Amino acid sequence: MLVSRIASGLDQARFRSHVALFTPGWLKDRCEKASLPTVVLPMQSQWDVAWLARCYAVVRSQRVDLIHAHEFRANVYGAIVAKLCGIPLVGTVHGKNYYPDHVKRRMAYRWVSKTATMVAVSEDLRQFLQDQVGVPRDRITRIYNGVDMPERLSREKVAQFRCDLGVQPSEFAVGIVGSLYPVKGHRHLFDAFRSVLKSHPKTKLLVVGQGELEPSLKQQVLDLGIDHAVSFLGLRNDVPNILAALDLFVLPSLSEGLSVALLEAMSTGVPVVASRVGGNPEIVQDGETGLLVSPENPQELAARILEMITHREKTKLFGERGREWVSKHFTTARMLDHYQDLYAECLSGTS
Repeated sequence: MLVSRIASGLDQARFRSHVALFTPGWLKDRCEKASLPTVVLPMQSQWDVAWLARCYAVVRSQRVDLIHAHEFRANVYGAIVAKLCGIPLVGTVHGKNYYPDHVKRRMAYRWVSKTATMVAVSEDLRQFLQDQVGVPRDRITRIYNGVDMPERLSREKVAQFRCDLGVQPSEFAVGIVGSLYPVKGHRHLFDAFRSVLKSHPKTKLLVVGQGELEPSLKQQVLDLGIDHAVSFLGLRNDVPNILAALDLFVLPSLSEGLSVALLEAMSTGVPVVASRVGGNPEIVQDGETGLLVSPENPQELAARILEMITHREKTKLFGERGREWVSKHFTTARMLDHYQDLYAECLSGTS
């Protein structure tokens, strides 16, 4: 999503964008819908020399002056192509949960950083790249992810969204948006939610996303006896409507770079409870714009959710403050300004 948001949002008087992807799918569809020239370059193996040749040909034919890559594989392969073409590379790193266990990955990023400008999406991730991966600090720039600020919706529209999702007017709607992978912490949320239901039975949990854990998570919900109060909504294209229907957004992740889902929830004015990991504390000011909890701690998570349910006025205030905080520090426009300034520095040879 950020790839299409950045590529389509650049000042066309200064930059033109051409998107290259490893696979087709929703991102390709989104880029094409935004009228972005898009090419898919499938990778046949972990070390695909032919892919380098195909990418090199695209870069040359499209007269590309700078490559902006995202995440490990694109950053490493992009650095090779950029070096072959004699152009700068901006490499954005979005997460960190797999780097400490792979010496080859750390070595690869140290090599990439020698010629590329690395971007970390949070201060926490910037520190991690320096201390744990070994990237020199002067090769890392911090640029926060950004989101668009949605318009405020009428009570009638919100009520309709809730009805469409099967949420009763008397129910407190809690939601989570994210891929169904271990790092997102769904199983801890479900353990917490059983305790929440004991104290507040009129609570509904909406789960948006898909992934490898879907069968086991659905089984966990059945085993806990909370299936009547949990709805798995799968991959949705109406996430803004779902967020607007929530009374509380929860993000119990075990690791994060800078969560776009958390930013999007706060931008709608939805109060949040998030785990104290990665860049989350840079988004959520604990006790001011939301609440932070320890990761992998269902008891504490349940207590904070119940606190939000019990103290509705304070909860509403968290939502308002959170929206204001995002509008000041984490907008798409702010993110684009920083990236465009960085592109200009790289192209001028000053970065």
